[in-house]
Amino acid sequence: MSSAGKASSVRHIETLHVKTSRRTEWVNITSEVSRSVAASGVSEGICQLFVPHTTAGITINEGDDPDVARDMEAAFDRMVPREGGYKHYEGNSDSHIKATLVGCSQRVWIENGSLRLGRWQAIFFCEFDGPRNREVRLKIVPDPVP
Repeated sequence: MSSAGKASSVRHIETLHVKTSRRTEWVNITSEVSRSVAASGVSEGICQLFVPHTTAGITINEGDDPDVARDMEAAFDRMVPREGGYKHYEGNSDSHIKATLVGCSQRVWIENGSLRLGRWQAIFFCEFDGPRNREVRLKIVPDPVP
C-alpha cells in the first residue's frame, strides 16, 4: 500500500539476481517474486517476468514436489543432448535450443496483492548453461483505475 493507505497505481520495475550451481538447473523463484509483488503495493494487476539471456528461460510448473523440477531438467537433457553435432562454435547450442523451447517471459495475475498462481504452481528460472549469475526482470503493472 502507498503511504496514503491506497493500492499503488504506479508500475514497479525490479531485477532479481539468480545464482545457479549446475549446467541445467530449475530454480524456484516464486518466493522472491511474491516478495517483490508485496513490496510494490500493487493490489490488482500483472507481474511480467523477463529473462534477458539466450541460454536460460522462465516457466511455471509444479512447485510442491521438487522431484518434478529435477525430472524436467533430466527430460530436457534427454530431448536436447549436449553433444548433438551442432555448428555453434561456443559449444552450447543445446542451451540455446532448450531456452527457446521454454521461452524468456511469463505473466502472472496479481489479485489482492498476491500472485494468482494455481495451487501447485511455482515460477522457475530455467538455467541451461550454468553455473552462472543471472537476472530476472520484473515489471509489476497495476490494473487501470476506472
